Amino acid sequence: MPIKYTDSLKTRAIKLVLHAQSNSDSANGANRRVVEKLELSSETLRTWVRRHKLSGAPAPARAVDLDAENKRIRAELAETK
Repeated sequence: MPIKYTDSLKTRAIKLVLHAQSNSDSANGANRRVVEKLELSSETLRTWVRRHKLSGAPAPARAVDLDAENKRIRAELAETK
């Protein structure tokens, strides 16, 4: 049975990847790090990010505290499961 993810989890995961990719120091392996932190499927995250980029939606402009964001998203994911 497929896992149902909330829209806010999807949005936040995409923002984390896009933020990491926007910085040349953290761009390499951004998807892998987010997948490991949020315990997502790499293919799922890759699909979300690809669809976001194809939609023409703007990249996030604000900086993200990755540790705090990961903690919040893990709590949300645990609640969803």
